[in-house]
Amino acid sequence: MKAIARSLLESGSVCIRTEPPFRLASGRLSPVYVDCRRLISFPEIRRLITAEFAKIVREKIGLAQVEVIAGGETAGIPYAAFLAAELDLPLIYVRKQPKGHGKNSQIEGVLSPGQRVVLVEDLITDGGSKLSFKRGIEAAEGLVENCLCVFEYRSRRAGLAAARQALAAQGLKLFSLCDWDELLELGRAQGLLAEGDVGQVLDFLSDPSDWSRSHEPG
Repeated sequence: MKAIARSLLESGSVCIRTEPPFRLASGRLSPVYVDCRRLISFPEIRRLITAEFAKIVREKIGLAQVEVIAGGETAGIPYAAFLAAELDLPLIYVRKQPKGHGKNSQIEGVLSPGQRVVLVEDLITDGGSKLSFKRGIEAAEGLVENCLCVFEYRSRRAGLAAARQALAAQGLKLFSLCDWDELLELGRAQGLLAEGDVGQVLDFLSDPSDWSRSHEPG
């Protein structure tokens, strides 16, 4: 969506830097960092994201097929809370791992066996954490077949669709509001991203592992 791409750019949520590059949670180096956490501080953007998520649930998933909204620890939790309030549905959140003390729960909130869950996240890169959340929900006997996210590391131009493919292979359908092609196209067209920055990002997306290796210090 152009509106989401514009929101990411104008809110300062897209940072491009090659010296030094960013180190991602995966350990890879990257010339770009997308910080969807910033968006929760902008009420108008929050409303836009919530409305688009609710539209997907109603029109593409089916409201009758959703009984619980789940947020992934930690960045997915506020977006899940906004959506659960909009749809008047129960909310839970899922840890990356069981907490290791007390009841050793991975799920916080109330999830009954057999309930149908939609997982909500801010961003998806390789899909690994989303599959961990899926396993946590299924361990608690919930059913999860759909995932919503604000931004997806997908680019047809760069041949990047690994996250979507990884989720699909495990029976999880992904609905995202924005991806790299939309963001870079809008940024270039409106002068919000320099041509050189767009080229650096596309080089990275075409082969993230190689880009990371070639920019390791020393």
